[in-house]
Amino acid sequence: MTEELVFYTNPMSRGRIARWMLEEVGVPYRTEYLDFGTTMKALDYLSVNPMGKVPAIRHGDTIVTECAAICAYMAETFPETGLAPTAAERGDYFRWMFFAAGPLETVVTNRALGFEIPPERLRMAGCGGFGDVMGTLETAVSASPYIAGDRFTAADVYVGSHIGWGLGFGTIEKRQAFVDYWSRVSDRDAYRRATELDNAAMPPQTNT
Repeated sequence: MTEELVFYTNPMSRGRIARWMLEEVGVPYRTEYLDFGTTMKALDYLSVNPMGKVPAIRHGDTIVTECAAICAYMAETFPETGLAPTAAERGDYFRWMFFAAGPLETVVTNRALGFEIPPERLRMAGCGGFGDVMGTLETAVSASPYIAGDRFTAADVYVGSHIGWGLGFGTIEKRQAFVDYWSRVSDRDAYRRATELDNAAMPPQTNT
């Protein structure tokens, strides 16, 4: 495909997940950096993402928001990269990618905000409880070397990013299975390139 690929992001955002995926795919793209509360909420960008959030990509006339969707879209749009699932991998690939986008992100965010679902109300919450999610995630990353089987896929970019972020900021439990899985999936040139690019784009630190 020859359509221009534009990446909208901020280096202090979930855009780091999409950046890693873009580097895995390895096709040329142009980056537009946006600031929270200003350019993210400007009319020009709201026509891309009405939520006024990053990341987003524009690929020709196609706009994709939400990190999991960006990972899946890029993998399927560029199948030569081998990042999309095989028929045998599809079940685990989609299961765990959407588990991370749903229950995992919800319970981690709730806990970071100091909100705990009362035990008697857990049946109303699709995400379940924090302990249940951690246990389920541990089972998922322990079943095989990668989240969908024996090889790295786009689902590892997404699930791995959540685990790496959570380990770094203490928002998920530091279980050995998570540490081992993150070590495997992050040992990639594309991850290192993406991290270098985003770190270089961080605003300068000022001493106060």
